[in-house]
Amino acid sequence: MVDADQTFVIIGGGLAGAKAAETLRAEGFTGRVILVCDERDHPYERPPLSKGYLLGKEERGGVFVHEPAWYARNDIELHLGQTVDAIDRTAKTVHYGEDGTQVRYDKLLLATGAEPRRLDIPGTDLMGVHHLRRLAHAERLRNVLTHLGRDNGHLVIAGGGWIGLEVAAAARAYGAEVTVVEPSATPLHHALGPELGQLFAELHREHGVRFRFNTRLTEIVGQDGMVLAVRTDDGEEHPCHEVLAAIGAAPRTALAEAAGLELADRAHGGGIVVDEQLRTSDPDIYAAGDVACFPHRLFGTRLRVEHWANALNGGPAAARAMLGKEVVYDRVPYFFTDQYDLGMEYSGWAPPGSYDEVVIRGDAGRREFIAFWVKEGRVLAGMNVNVWDVTEPIQHLIRTKAQVDTEALADPNVPLESLAP
Repeated sequence: MVDADQTFVIIGGGLAGAKAAETLRAEGFTGRVILVCDERDHPYERPPLSKGYLLGKEERGGVFVHEPAWYARNDIELHLGQTVDAIDRTAKTVHYGEDGTQVRYDKLLLATGAEPRRLDIPGTDLMGVHHLRRLAHAERLRNVLTHLGRDNGHLVIAGGGWIGLEVAAAARAYGAEVTVVEPSATPLHHALGPELGQLFAELHREHGVRFRFNTRLTEIVGQDGMVLAVRTDDGEEHPCHEVLAAIGAAPRTALAEAAGLELADRAHGGGIVVDEQLRTSDPDIYAAGDVACFPHRLFGTRLRVEHWANALNGGPAAARAMLGKEVVYDRVPYFFTDQYDLGMEYSGWAPPGSYDEVVIRGDAGRREFIAFWVKEGRVLAGMNVNVWDVTEPIQHLIRTKAQVDTEALADPNVPLESLAP
């Protein structure tokens, strides 16, 4: 069968899906490419939703992966605002839309992403309770922060992860009062561990953010649909006007589960089980982006990565695999953040308990440094804070698994490039 007779369907209109469609055409695929998105907006990137766009520094049009005309120009059949109801693996069909459209596929890519986890407490149905995952969420939240800043209003954020802290920084920029309620002893505990989590706590405190650590919300109190306060498990009540639930995201696996595809367990982050080619338990179905749980040979485990770079690189990798090309998806996880005057990039994977020590190169007090998570002399992850153009040598240290002298690793006068062959 030649390309022109084949139909590739992509479910999911985020960065992974859009980049997969782009890659199929760039690689010369001439068959049908159908991209089904359950949002009415064209595919967009998510980092601006909690960074530049939320802060009002980036225009709405700047978040989109491609200009709207690109899809027709590249013969991508784009279906916006359409929900896929079912996948029939036997017939190799997908069913979507209110009219029950059915289309047969030769290869199928699931790029369904993730969705915000919901607070399971009373009061979450109040108008002033927000999530941040979609462009519509960011538009609403930007308006809310503008009004909170103008009226000296108070935002409570449930969760001290990346989204929670980025929104906290944006809210303070607007002039809103902010309290972050976090069950762990520091923010970013599961991402960075307590050593670096404390640094971010100090950063936000300097900008007026209040923290309630080792604490959870138990109730959101309201009247006439409006938020009045939150209650926490330490018996306290905190008056506020708006609440953001930023307690993580869950992979959107319902379609895959209904189709009988293998899913990962919670210990590996959930998601759809794929191999190194991002192929699911069905050889004609692939998964990429936030929803894919892939084996990483470098770290010796399965990973599900929710960051921008994984969508940026995973979508194209899946597209090439769908075309029959040799693919081994083993990118070093990478993400970045901007909060106040702090810019940071992180490469690698080093959950709490996986490392022996954290080595600091530079001046942590001035927030100009690189942190390395090290186990038995080998670098598992590196985070550069207000230090730039070092991602490549950091990732090289991680990839080579070279055993390094930690004193040299901590010495800014020793070039990183000299530490690994």
